[in-house]
Amino acid sequence: MRVTARALAHRYGPQRGLEPLSFEVVAPAVVAVTGPNGVGKSTLLKIVAGLLEPSRGEATLAVGGRSVLAAERRRCVGYAGPELSFYPELGVAENLTFAAMTRGLPAPAVRVRESLDRVGLSRHGTERVAALSSGMMQRLRIAFALLHRPPLLLLDEPGNHLDDEGRVALRAIVAEEGRAGLVLLATNDEREWRLAERRIELSGRGLGHSA
Repeated sequence: MRVTARALAHRYGPQRGLEPLSFEVVAPAVVAVTGPNGVGKSTLLKIVAGLLEPSRGEATLAVGGRSVLAAERRRCVGYAGPELSFYPELGVAENLTFAAMTRGLPAPAVRVRESLDRVGLSRHGTERVAALSSGMMQRLRIAFALLHRPPLLLLDEPGNHLDDEGRVALRAIVAEEGRAGLVLLATNDEREWRLAERRIELSGRGLGHSA
């Protein structure tokens, strides 16, 4: 898996959401995207995920040397961000099962069980989403991102609202996914920077790198 950004930029009306930047990251790797609030960390992840069109430039994906077409991107990317929502009156497992079936994933029950186990929600599968705490909801977002076993995992502030047990699960997931695939973490939390071997720092004036 390879992610390449070329002169990538975005504006929200008159406001700048992401200053022009270019970079390339290749799996296996865990990469932290850092910088002050408002410089475009979340915007960058949404563009890479194909959820937002850039105002300028492009972000391309390639797997095994072959470019990923726009229509294929959803199968290659697992995204977890704060705006990700679920059906509140359905149970945790029901939501993931519906998502797995909508995607046409094989053995949906196995995928759901695997994802819930990895985030520590296996005992909460029957709970209604409306009754979840903010920390449990964050775990569910990460489980959703893992459901289709994507080669590229995009996590926007993944540690938000997680308790100590949730953070242990997050560290294990990031380490495991980064051994074979590519993980991009948008974060200002130093505990999450330490999970990455490379850092892309957004300053609001373009791109800076640090080890």
